[in-house]
Amino acid sequence: MKARKAVLLAIGLALATAVLGAQRPLPDQESFLKETREHLQTDRTLQSSYVYVETRREMKLDKAGRTTDESIKVFENYPGLPGQERWERLISENGRPVSPDALAKQDRERQKKAEEMAQRLAENAPKERARQQGDYQKFRRERDEMLSDVFSVFDIRMTGREPVEGHDTIAFSLTPKPGAKPRTREGDQMRHFRVHAWVSEDDHELVKLEAEAIDNLSFGLGVLAKLHKGARLSFLRRKVNGEVWLPAVVNYSGSARVGLLVMLRRSGTSEFSAYRKYNVDTSSTFDTPK
Repeated sequence: MKARKAVLLAIGLALATAVLGAQRPLPDQESFLKETREHLQTDRTLQSSYVYVETRREMKLDKAGRTTDESIKVFENYPGLPGQERWERLISENGRPVSPDALAKQDRERQKKAEEMAQRLAENAPKERARQQGDYQKFRRERDEMLSDVFSVFDIRMTGREPVEGHDTIAFSLTPKPGAKPRTREGDQMRHFRVHAWVSEDDHELVKLEAEAIDNLSFGLGVLAKLHKGARLSFLRRKVNGEVWLPAVVNYSGSARVGLLVMLRRSGTSEFSAYRKYNVDTSSTFDTPK
């Protein structure tokens, strides 16, 4: 009898907590979005001081959506040299570890690039540093313009409070505004998507996002490629080391026409794991995910 009462009491407390949580007023949308905007950063910026493992799965699909082929690649991912993209070191493909010789070849190519950069610095340090600084300023300017386009392209509406993996978030719907005039290529692409987003109530960080193409999206003047209506993209972030929200899972699915004849149907997932702070002594000692 005591055990039964304890269970009923626990259920009652859970229900009461849920009801009280639902009755708790939502934050002011304008103030919440203003603070959220100050926290928005690209994944590239967020990951810039970390190394991690990325596992990519890509499925080729037939017309009925059935998988006809699958590939799985696992990469160690390191910050790039100044002014360069991140370095991806392939360590496993379709369940088979990359051979020591192939790993050594990747390492030699990386070392060669590092030596070339060191040589440029030695020959003309001011010029090379000015180039790197210019690249960084260009990246920051483009990033800020892209984030501004999020707020100019979409009608953003707060829809409620929802838990995501046990974390309190505020949910939003984002619908493209008719006649929006974005400044960036990414902003122009945003106009073709309907989006739902979940933002951490405590941290004002983007936790989860789901996007669906509401019409066809052309690339290269519509000749090179066209992403079809119904394509979907989602991603999830998790808090790492109690300090920063970093990508955890990305999913996509959809079809696209490439050129005039080639039709591609794909779905895939990228999973990010083993995050750790990068320093010059960080070595390649990851365990290959199963």
